[in-house]
Amino acid sequence: MATARCIGRLQHLYRQDVPAAVATLARLRRAAGRTVHETPDIWGIDGLEDLAQVWGKQREASGADPAGSEAPPELLHPDQRYKREMSTRAEEDAVHAAVTLWALHQQSVRDAAMYEPGWSLGRAVRALARGGGDARPADDGEPEPSQKHASSAPRLEDELNETLRKRFVRIGTSTSFDMLAVRLREVVLLLRTARIPLDYVRLADQLCRWQSEEQRAEVRRAWGRELYLSYGRQARPDGGEDSADDTPPASETDDETDPGL
Repeated sequence: MATARCIGRLQHLYRQDVPAAVATLARLRRAAGRTVHETPDIWGIDGLEDLAQVWGKQREASGADPAGSEAPPELLHPDQRYKREMSTRAEEDAVHAAVTLWALHQQSVRDAAMYEPGWSLGRAVRALARGGGDARPADDGEPEPSQKHASSAPRLEDELNETLRKRFVRIGTSTSFDMLAVRLREVVLLLRTARIPLDYVRLADQLCRWQSEEQRAEVRRAWGRELYLSYGRQARPDGGEDSADDTPPASETDDETDPGL
């Protein structure tokens, strides 16, 4: 929610060429691939205020206390305090990374939205491997004739550029969040050149869960499935066509996106 609010607001204004939004994106994209504590100059514009508002509403909804605040850290057991701090950091880092990467992605693009729901990381990389921007759907949601033909190609190895595949593998094998952010930045630059969008709300949720050792394998598995599953319209045995939606059912990928992010 915080990521969608921040990007949705800025994306609309930037595409209208509003000077304040143009200046904000310039500051945000310089922070892409860097952590929150390394970029204090963008505090307050990188989505963290939106995240704080979401946290406040969640506390009020849970009835934490009459003032809508949580118990002070000093009253918590050390384990609880540590768990809360790690959760807070993970959400902040995820929103910050998603918003700054989007700002880099949207740079100099006014006639198209680079944040677009449904375009998972694997799907975007797969589209890039298939030939870049031509893999995007038409404005009415229907694939171009050439796209219909390309999406029916049965063999991934015939389509996937080896250099690009290795870049995607490098994302999956990252061993620290800093490393992951830098490697995502490299791919986002390629997506920008090809004008292929990305679902930054989904990415923020995955980045948050990636920071948990217990959930990291599931995020990696989801990325792999997003890449290797066939996208676009596929012929069915009954002679019809499946939906052009790229994202596999939730049961086949990861858990439902965290509403706070």
